[in-house]
Amino acid sequence: MPMRNLMKRIASDISGATAVEYGLILALIFMAMIAAVQNFGIETISMWTNVSTKVEGANTK
Repeated sequence: MPMRNLMKRIASDISGATAVEYGLILALIFMAMIAAVQNFGIETISMWTNVSTKVEGANTK
């Protein structure tokens, strides 16, 4: 009988599902942050490459 009660309590417990949902939300937020930082890095590299090209062009004149 105690084993059945334990199984019923485990089956009716939803706190584990909530933790999984929070984990998924956190993972999605983390992936969005990585994508934003990666995009920012690509744009920054492009900007500094453009600046470097213009400075080198100004030095040769």
